[in-house]
Amino acid sequence: MTDLEYMQQALALARQAEGETSPNPMVGCVITDAAGNIVGRGYHHKAGEAHAEVNALADVRKHKAVPHTAYVTLEPCSHFGRTGPCCDALLRAGIKRVVAAQEDPNPKVCGQGFARLRAGGVQVEVGLCEAEARHLNEHFLRWVTTRRPFVSLKYAMTLDGKLATAAGDGKNVTGPEAHVESHYLRKTHDAILVGIGTVLADDPELTTRLVPGKNPLRIVLDSQARLPLTAQVLQGGAQTLVVVGPAAPAAKLELLAQLPEVEVLTLPAPAGKLDLGKLLDILGERKLTSLLVEGGSQVHGSFVDAGLVDRIYAFIAPKVVGGAAALTPIGGTGLAAMLPGLPVAVDATKVLGKDFLLTGRVTAGEV
Repeated sequence: MTDLEYMQQALALARQAEGETSPNPMVGCVITDAAGNIVGRGYHHKAGEAHAEVNALADVRKHKAVPHTAYVTLEPCSHFGRTGPCCDALLRAGIKRVVAAQEDPNPKVCGQGFARLRAGGVQVEVGLCEAEARHLNEHFLRWVTTRRPFVSLKYAMTLDGKLATAAGDGKNVTGPEAHVESHYLRKTHDAILVGIGTVLADDPELTTRLVPGKNPLRIVLDSQARLPLTAQVLQGGAQTLVVVGPAAPAAKLELLAQLPEVEVLTLPAPAGKLDLGKLLDILGERKLTSLLVEGGSQVHGSFVDAGLVDRIYAFIAPKVVGGAAALTPIGGTGLAAMLPGLPVAVDATKVLGKDFLLTGRVTAGEV
């Protein structure tokens, strides 16, 4: 096998923990002996638990093998957190060579792990499959470098670009396979956000009930606190953050705050619009590394107009409904010129029953 093949296995191991490691990154590790035989595999399962390198070394000990090269998807950590430094564990195990996909931009690491390994006589090589590793951990990389969560914007539309019919029917745009994929996306994000319009129209639960895994924090933008106390998003099973403006009625806020698993957050609302940048700052401070925006046209437009979208997930149904008054996925002010528009680098497509998923990274101002 080649270095590339070993690293690809490490990346596949890392992805097994998708949606489980936040605020830590997903990391995988493959260890070989001097002859190139794989003698250890491991990945980081959850925040607070053993890191990938430690798990791989434990696998090596089970095989009673002598390790030589470690292939790891991210720079081994060099600091004490809830676990010890991985670079020290590699040194103690007698690793001679480390092949890493990328440097960890976390200020607590940021090259220090590589420096410690090199000081210990280990041959270190960096950059193999770096693009794939960065894509794997795009949520973590955005948060650790900006202290704001990575923002994904998700919507389902018809082939003619409609969220709903002109009469307002926005249900059953896509089929069951797309619905399951949508719930998986919820699982892989720390929080999910909708506007009050979506709650009033659809009364969604915003849970991951169609797939195994954790429920994200549910966030509702509701500047005037119009949210019905009976709304499904206020029921148990997940935490809910209701974001209101300064003009929201105090009596309603008291009632909301009394509900279990519900928190009310008041934000500035210049010109009647909630300060989305401030919201992202607060979510980042709470170590929420990713946000899935699953609102309607108006909410999507607000995030796009503010330049706050990092990735777009567009579910497309092969049907046409027409109607000049039918909503499109992204409202708001919009851009004045078609060129350059908001550039999106499409990096994946998927067939989901009769529907399609197209996703891409917004490249304007990318970190």
